[in-house]
Amino acid sequence: MSQLPADPPPSWRKPAGIFLILALIALWATIVVALSSWVGTWPILIQAIFYLVAGTVWVLPLKPLLRWMELGRWRG
Repeated sequence: MSQLPADPPPSWRKPAGIFLILALIALWATIVVALSSWVGTWPILIQAIFYLVAGTVWVLPLKPLLRWMELGRWRG
């Protein structure tokens, strides 16, 4: 019977990466909330576009962060 290789020890990068992701979400939400009183004066259609963009653009830095969590490097 062949033995399976042992699992590698857990990396500190995954908990650190999760913390960074949560911090990024909290920071981005704080920025958007701080802008909400100013954005509230805009026409409703422009507000909708702003919040649609603001709700999706925070995802952009996640790809390199997730790569770093998994592989230990920022770029492919």
